[in-house]
Amino acid sequence: MDLRKVRNIGISAHIDSGKTTLSERILFYAGRIHKIEDVRGGGDGATMDHMELEKERGITITSAATSLEWNKYKINLIDTPGHVDFTVEVERSLRVLDGAILVLCSVGGVQSQSMTVDRQMKRYHVPRLAFINKMDRTGANPDSVIKQVKDKLGAHAVAMQVPIGKEDKFEGVIDLITMKALYFDGANGETVRAEEIPAAMLDTATEARHHMLEELSMYSDELMEKLLGEEEISEETIHDICRHAVIEQEFTPVFMGSAFKNKGVQPLLDAISRYLPSPTEVVNTGMNPETGEKITLKPDSKQPLVAMGFKITDDEYGQLTYTRIYQGKVEKGGTYFNQRSGRKERFSRLVRMHSNKREEIDSAEAGDIIAIMGVDCASGDTYCDSANYCTLENIFVAEPVIKMSINPLSRDNADKLGKALQRFRKEDPTFHVFTDEETNETIIAGMGELHLEVYVERIKREYGVEVEVGAPKVSYRESGQQAFEFDHKRKKQSGGSGQYGHIVGVMRPMSDEDRAKMEEAGTSGEFYFEDQVTGGRIPKEYIPAVKKGFEEMMDKGPLAGYPVVGLAVELKDGTYHDVDSSDMAFKLTARECFREHFNRMKPLLLEPIMKMEIECPEDFQGSVVGQISAKRGMIVETETTNGLTKIIAEVPLAETFGYSNDLRSQTQGQGTFSMEFCKYAPVPSNIQADIIEERKAELQPA
Repeated sequence: MDLRKVRNIGISAHIDSGKTTLSERILFYAGRIHKIEDVRGGGDGATMDHMELEKERGITITSAATSLEWNKYKINLIDTPGHVDFTVEVERSLRVLDGAILVLCSVGGVQSQSMTVDRQMKRYHVPRLAFINKMDRTGANPDSVIKQVKDKLGAHAVAMQVPIGKEDKFEGVIDLITMKALYFDGANGETVRAEEIPAAMLDTATEARHHMLEELSMYSDELMEKLLGEEEISEETIHDICRHAVIEQEFTPVFMGSAFKNKGVQPLLDAISRYLPSPTEVVNTGMNPETGEKITLKPDSKQPLVAMGFKITDDEYGQLTYTRIYQGKVEKGGTYFNQRSGRKERFSRLVRMHSNKREEIDSAEAGDIIAIMGVDCASGDTYCDSANYCTLENIFVAEPVIKMSINPLSRDNADKLGKALQRFRKEDPTFHVFTDEETNETIIAGMGELHLEVYVERIKREYGVEVEVGAPKVSYRESGQQAFEFDHKRKKQSGGSGQYGHIVGVMRPMSDEDRAKMEEAGTSGEFYFEDQVTGGRIPKEYIPAVKKGFEEMMDKGPLAGYPVVGLAVELKDGTYHDVDSSDMAFKLTARECFREHFNRMKPLLLEPIMKMEIECPEDFQGSVVGQISAKRGMIVETETTNGLTKIIAEVPLAETFGYSNDLRSQTQGQGTFSMEFCKYAPVPSNIQADIIEERKAELQPA
């Protein structure tokens, strides 16, 4: 395998820009498939959307990998999802790729997810080409799209083609390097016919070519001189300058076409092999885990192995680990070390993926992307020939923004559900599973409602488990508002030794002083206890029992059975009985005192308040702020820079469920937010009454 003729590329874009349709055409023209299927509408569905759910919904959910040949170049291709909910799929694909195609809709232009993908490409320093798709759509405007790429993405984007007609009159493209008109004939546009440029378009094309050369001359003094001297410029020179500028991530050549109408795809394939880098032209580095030294990886099969497992899927045959080999060689049956766990593992089967189909192979070398069957690792693990040789920078994983509770409808399915959640958690680092200790519910967390919806659907289909999902119950708290002086005596006589305890003191809300004292003593928590008993009125050995009695009662408050917070007890006095007093007697006295008198502190409910950080274009600031106020939120600060507004607000957790969808619909999909716990605050009285009613119904035995 000549590494200079290998291209590892991905296709990324906003939702519905035509990524999967484009990848279907690429596979067809490269002879990898023999029939074009559509993403929507009957048939077997697009090759790269192999999951039933993807075919039904007409969306890409998981990234799929394949390999093909074009003009003696070997291309490893990954098609990625467009929805922000599946952003980790794009993230991990771009982490291991050498180049990418940014697909843009000729009408929609640069949309919110295009910006996210652009940020991801920049994060991993991935050179890219842009392809303006859907040139046959009404309202197609490639000039406007190129301007948006410059303005919104800050990229130096230049058209390498001029469209011949547009909307329903789109016929083909003019190649500005060869100055030929390209038409796509045959039932599926498989024959590329090069003709002279139509006379009516010659001036436009000449002007566009001159503009392209002027822009490219920024990267070459030689080209600048030839332009000034009006000398002939060879095609080879243009290709070389363009390639160099793309690899340096300074230049974004723009191509155009309509994948659905089979136009403009072959020139894009030529551009992939001409301009995007081979593994030999990309600098990848790792780190020695013991010394912290930087290691520059060489795409050479004779060097020690360094490979990254970037994506994991589980199926009936076991775990499949998609792996990019950066250095060295892997062989079927070889044993290699997982750098994270230190375990030695045998690679029993190596396969080359074509969507969900596999081809067995015996070995793979640096620069290749393959899959390994049967190894037990996590997403982002590095494999080498020896332990502690090299680790690679891990994949960036965003924090989940939405949570739901999930329970099996029938108890018998609890094990199956557990297996499913365990598997999905391993496959997808943005999918979190945990148990809420207070409500004992299983909670799943992810990047958006669609993200969790897809997993719930997969649990039903792949594991046959019917589940019910719901917004998780908010963990409220109870707290007293005013101090109350107690004088409580417990006296039980029932033959033999009785129980006697008598305590006098004050129950009150905790103050900042109390918290400071606890901090000094090296403790923290929501209960402060002060022993002020003098003269042995209560023997010292019974005091801890009094404290424990109060503490035990704080687990469930009298209002709605939620934990009590911020309680301070000062024990001032009391009496005891030589025979009938004991640890247990004083503990029960304290419990009884709390149960009977806590209501006199005028308890109220507290709710968790989240600190929310929202980013959206300036135009939507008013409606976003209005919506936050409607959710009982309070704006803390707003700041606008370069047309992007950042809003920091404090919003009750109970009001945040479903907010990701609300925000997206408010901001045309361009708003993003993150949130974290901030504090507890009192619930408004009208809402408190409703919560107490609901809670009573919940706690009543069925």
